[in-house]
Amino acid sequence: MTTQSQAARLAAAHDSPAAHAARAPSRIVRASALTATPWKNGGGVTREIAAYPVGASLDTFVWRVSVADVERAGPFSKFPGIDRTLVLLAGAGMHLSEAHGVTHALMEPLSVARFDGEAALDAQLVDGATRDFNVMVRRERASATVQVWQGAGTHTLDADVALVFCARASLDVRVDVKSKGIGQGHATVPPAKAAATLAEMDTLVLDAPRSLVCEVTGDGAALAVLVHYA
Repeated sequence: MTTQSQAARLAAAHDSPAAHAARAPSRIVRASALTATPWKNGGGVTREIAAYPVGASLDTFVWRVSVADVERAGPFSKFPGIDRTLVLLAGAGMHLSEAHGVTHALMEPLSVARFDGEAALDAQLVDGATRDFNVMVRRERASATVQVWQGAGTHTLDADVALVFCARASLDVRVDVKSKGIGQGHATVPPAKAAATLAEMDTLVLDAPRSLVCEVTGDGAALAVLVHYA
């Protein structure tokens, strides 16, 4: 007979990051599937691409990747305990000014800023609205790096979770997933045909890639997010 404490341990193991990666198929999140959520202050909208745990709130996520349209200047929300990476996708740019004087200047597409979520930041738009790519990780639970890929190239992915986001134009991506397939909605691409075309704002999500070779062709640009659990 399974005791309550044993059942609790089994449930926790089943919902651990490692178990999640082992059972979740790789998949493609299309731009058309993203839902725009307006900010409470009316200053913009956010489209969540992926998060862990699935369906987690802003208070409970381990990691979260999203795209935000910033429509007006103003203070950034604080997220204590969160490490943040911001990449400019479109627009004339913005300045993120911290209270103690540090300014992060995002002046051209694919510019990157990294900062602590608890920092008091004020965003000033250079000339109108911007679109930004956001990565947030709870630093006690995970870490993340963001790589900027431009044009064709071959890359090696090694992480607990990897996301390849098409930031500009389109890209063809081929990965050696061996025994895994790539899910597209309810379908799965067989391992022998592990290739996909990513249009702008499409994302390939790969669970537990280990020394995985990723070949990219095309004239577009991508952002690769590599998440490692603590």
